[in-house]
Amino acid sequence: MRFMVMVKATKDTEAGVMPSTEMLTAMGRFNEEMVKAGVMQAGEGLHPTSKGARIKYSGAAPVVTEGPFPVNSDLVCGFWLIEVGSKDEAIQWMKRAPFDGGAEIELRQIFSSEDFGEALTPELRAQEERLRAQAAAKK
Repeated sequence: MRFMVMVKATKDTEAGVMPSTEMLTAMGRFNEEMVKAGVMQAGEGLHPTSKGARIKYSGAAPVVTEGPFPVNSDLVCGFWLIEVGSKDEAIQWMKRAPFDGGAEIELRQIFSSEDFGEALTPELRAQEERLRAQAAAKK
């Protein structure tokens, strides 16, 4: 099972406050553990929303809104993509993340091809596999 782990933004992350050397070191150790265990597929920090935009699709043309956006529980400042055997295993890994008081993360399972049932026709499944292979080859 694959999960996206979203690290929630804070006033500090939105203000562009960078993590300390100690935090970066601890995070590096944690990431290394997950890579060695074959769990981590990707993980990155995100720039504040002041450097981002939102696109809303309604009506004839998408509407673009430039950041910054108000700090709330919807904002994300980083993420991991992990692959584990269960949601409980994902939770156990993330309980070890080197965050301090006030930090919050959210785990969400990523859909697999099988989750779409008959709506994912053999042609669409082949297209998805081809695109995944092409994307991996470009890395």
